[in-house]
Amino acid sequence: MALKPITGKDFKKSRSFKDIPVGFTKNPFTKDITTVSNDQAIKQSVKNIILTTPGEKPFLPNFGCRVSKLLFEPLDPFLIDAIQSEILNTLQNHESRIAVRKLVCTPDYDDNAISVELTYQIVGLPIVENITFVLQRP
Repeated sequence: MALKPITGKDFKKSRSFKDIPVGFTKNPFTKDITTVSNDQAIKQSVKNIILTTPGEKPFLPNFGCRVSKLLFEPLDPFLIDAIQSEILNTLQNHESRIAVRKLVCTPDYDDNAISVELTYQIVGLPIVENITFVLQRP
């Protein structure tokens, strides 16, 4: 897939995204809550969607990903496939700003955890981002 060359003028036309950071950090100058923007806001949103359990968000019972329930299953290749499918389906349904390019789930049998590496492209921009996190039972 070929992408057209993007100039500075085209970047100004693209939408910008803003969100509140998870840590609710305070701006030392304005004493207001800081914001995360653009690619960082999308990265935070993707991680939050995957780590949110369906039914956890009020009035949106289908929002979220079922990976937390899958973590209590025996750690085998079938579970890894199920987790990958669940993450892909959830992001396809709830995050329209990205297109997933690569998803690798690697089991860690010693710590009973799964390392997730997600590579995605922001739709409409030639920006490719990586997120790496660990899924583990609480």
